[in-house]
Amino acid sequence: MKFLTDKKLVLVGAAGAIGSNMAQCAAMMGLTPNITLYDPYLKGLEGVYEEMRHCGFDGVNFTFTNDIEKALTGANFIISSGGAPRKEGMTREDLLKGNAQIAADFGDNVKKYCPNCEHIVVIFNPADITGLIVLVKSGLKPNQVTTLAGLDSTRLQSELAKHFGVNQSEVSGCITLGGHGEKMVPVCSEVKIVTPLNKFLESVKLTPEEFNDIKQKTIQGGSNIIALRGRSSFQSPAYVAVRMIAAAMGGDEFTLPAGCYVSDKKMGYDKVLMAMKSTINGKGVSYVEPTLSADEKTALDASYAHLQNLRDQVIAMGVLPAVADWSKFNKNL
Repeated sequence: MKFLTDKKLVLVGAAGAIGSNMAQCAAMMGLTPNITLYDPYLKGLEGVYEEMRHCGFDGVNFTFTNDIEKALTGANFIISSGGAPRKEGMTREDLLKGNAQIAADFGDNVKKYCPNCEHIVVIFNPADITGLIVLVKSGLKPNQVTTLAGLDSTRLQSELAKHFGVNQSEVSGCITLGGHGEKMVPVCSEVKIVTPLNKFLESVKLTPEEFNDIKQKTIQGGSNIIALRGRSSFQSPAYVAVRMIAAAMGGDEFTLPAGCYVSDKKMGYDKVLMAMKSTINGKGVSYVEPTLSADEKTALDASYAHLQNLRDQVIAMGVLPAVADWSKFNKNL
């Protein structure tokens, strides 16, 4: 098998459903022959390791450990799903306290054991905040840490395709911005099915109420999976996260919105991690200012305010230092 690189990829939380699916996806997609599985739960972790071996992937060398130092030492790329999962009736923000501390410990360990790590994808909720904590604590550059916002965009694409009765691949330009949660902002201005969505809407008589329903289904996509399957999503976040890290490894660019660090006073958003119109490639993540309608800009402003509030909550908890002190922990901020 031809691999993108031979550099070390670490999957944190590998004993879980997301983690084991990431391991399989990474091997199937030929990211690297050097994959380390980490989880504190050693028995379950060994089970994932054995099952990956049973797949018989050509040339892939899986290793596993519940020792965080051993796992992270020499790591070039990391995907972390190592937080508590969401259960039915919970919002992503309900996980804030416990997962914020997990993110802080993880960031400290990255700084200690693999300060030269090239890229991290954080996918445990609330991802905008856990990703921000990892960035501050790890000492990495803003273009080196991203979160799983692209999953919201594929959910928007799915809902539009189901509504219009077309193949999902025929719907393009779907983006969601802001927070990965109840305040996310689905944006329709660049959506294309056969023609740009705004024109297509006229021809199929899609009412504002119908599109609002599609947006709500997008926002509640994760909750719907929990209601249907009795557990949080694991296949879709695993696949999308592996596509993100593959792009950072030098594979095909990832062009769905990613959660990335934004500190742009001209744009009006400062020192948060939020979904933006972005690209991940071998140089990391970069974003551009989106073109929005007045209503979309108002919604994005509200999402930003919500993220500020969550950020300030973890500062009040003592998990993050005051914003003014971030540069003492991370010279890149």
